[in-house]
Order: sequence, then C-alpha cells, then structure tokens
Amino acid sequence: MFKALLLSQVEGKTHAEVRRLDVADLPEGEVLVDVAYSSLNYKDGLAVTGTGKIIRKFPMIPGIDFAGTVAESASERFKPGDQVILTGWGVGERYWGGFAQKARVKADWLVPMPTGLDAKQAMIIGTAGFTAMLCVMALEEAGVTPASGKVVVTGAAGGVGSVSVLLLSQLGYHVVAVSGRPETQDFLTGLGAKEFISREEMSRPANPLESQNWAGAVDVVGGSTLARVLAEMQYGGAVAACGLAGGFELNTTVMPFILRNVSLRGVDSVSCPQERRVKVWERLAAAMPPSAYAELGCAIALEEVPQAAKDILAGRIQGRLLVNLNL
Repeated sequence: MFKALLLSQVEGKTHAEVRRLDVADLPEGEVLVDVAYSSLNYKDGLAVTGTGKIIRKFPMIPGIDFAGTVAESASERFKPGDQVILTGWGVGERYWGGFAQKARVKADWLVPMPTGLDAKQAMIIGTAGFTAMLCVMALEEAGVTPASGKVVVTGAAGGVGSVSVLLLSQLGYHVVAVSGRPETQDFLTGLGAKEFISREEMSRPANPLESQNWAGAVDVVGGSTLARVLAEMQYGGAVAACGLAGGFELNTTVMPFILRNVSLRGVDSVSCPQERRVKVWERLAAAMPPSAYAELGCAIALEEVPQAAKDILAGRIQGRLLVNLNL
C-alpha cells in the first residue's frame, strides 16, 4: 500500500483526497518507480483545484513531474536502483502522475538522473526549471548572447520565471525581472536580477512599436504582457514564450517581426524529444549553483498540496514548491 493524492469528480466539482492505494491499482507501464519527490507547478494548481480543464478522466493522480528510484523494470534501459526523472508526456493530466509514493510509467518517459543531481535537487528544478532551460537554449539558438543587451523575464517570481532569472544571470546576461509582487525583489536580487519592472507597467497596452529595450525575453505570462514585450524588442531580438498565466490571447501586430526582425519562439516541455531532454538535464546539473537549491525550494507534505494548489493560482508562491512524498 502507498499514499497518493487522488482526484475525483463529484457533481461536476473536483475533489482531492489523500488515499491509500495498492500497487495493483496503478496503470500499466514498463517501469515502477518509488517516488521520492514531486513538485507543485501552475498546471498542477489548475488540475488539483479543478480551475482549468486539465483533467478529463477521473479518478486521477495529479503531479506533472517526479523523481525517484526504479523499483521494478521490464525495460532494458532501466534496472532496479536506478535514479530517474520524469517531466511532461501528459503525466498528471492524462496519465497518473507524481503526487503518490509510487508510479508506473513507460520507460520512454523517463530520463536517467544526471551526474551531480539527486531526486530532491531534480524536483527543485522540476518541470519549471526544465522549461526555463529550454527557454534559455531557445534564446541562445536565436543568437541572443550576454553582449546583445538586456533580457527581460516576466512572471519572474514564479517557478519558470525564477529559475530563468537564475540561469540567465549565471550565464552572464543582464536580467530585468517583471513581477507583480514588490516583496519578491530581495529574492530575485539573490537569484541575479539587476533591475525590476512592475507587472502593471509591463501589461499596459502597447503601440505597434515601442522603445527598443530587450535583446531577449522569457515570457510566462502571455496576453497583454507578451504584446508589450514584443513591441519593446531590439532589432534581431528573440522571445521565448512558454506560458499563459496572464491570458492565452495575443493581440499584437506584425510590426516587430517585419521591421525589427524579431522572432517569437514557442517553448513546449511536454513533448520535448528524448535526446533534447537529456541534454537539458545535463546543462541544468552543470549550471545550477549549489546555493540555489536552498534559495529556490521549499518542501511540503502530500496532505498540504490542495491548499498549496490554491496558493499558487493566487500568486502567493515564491520560487519552487517541492512535494516530499516521504513526509
């Protein structure tokens, strides 16, 4: 028997409850993992609270990522005792996920733990950090270097935003953080942000073109904020867009693209190819300073997830929230 957070739907409303399940209750898969840590992401908040239509089939164990130890394996790629990470692939949405002490999944969804990381560190990074590194790599591949100019990060105090600030600053970029919470400035300064802009300022309606402020951008907000970011890009700049915390619509013009040669690069972490996943995790293991794990991560128990899910949607979470499955 093991503990799991099980979502059910009662009279059209999502209900979350910590239950005891048997291994036989788990879905089919080639690898059984003893889960040590998961993490709470914005998408998890939507799923657990039922705010977004993330879950369409119940019952469901949410948790879009996890790290742990292989207990059983029918795959040649993994053997019992191997340390593994899972992010994406619809786990925690279409397939039972990481908010449980055990998970059974396809071998192709797992990535070996890179040298230098353990399960706790991997989930402090989690899907948010994985996405952040994908954004950084997208900017690098678009030719944005530290010498190109300032890089702006929207939603900087959240999971993806905070790790983006850290990674970009570690790589030598001048990072400008956008946040709606003035009280997060010390936290973001500690991660390497050099300047700050309020959420209100960056969400104001923009003209087709504004002053050229940014060589690069990581946007997790979408909506009017992304429209303003695009209007303020330097010639040849690039934006890595990976979120919609401020809305899924984008009302903009073609002007930044055809007059300033700006590129808008979409970043998806769910279906990222396996080869690139391995490369991303290797880079994360090398890039993350040891001190960052304590600054970024705060651990909660499985029983605390339902309230924390409400908090993350309300913007009350700073950095990364770790779910310790052994608490």
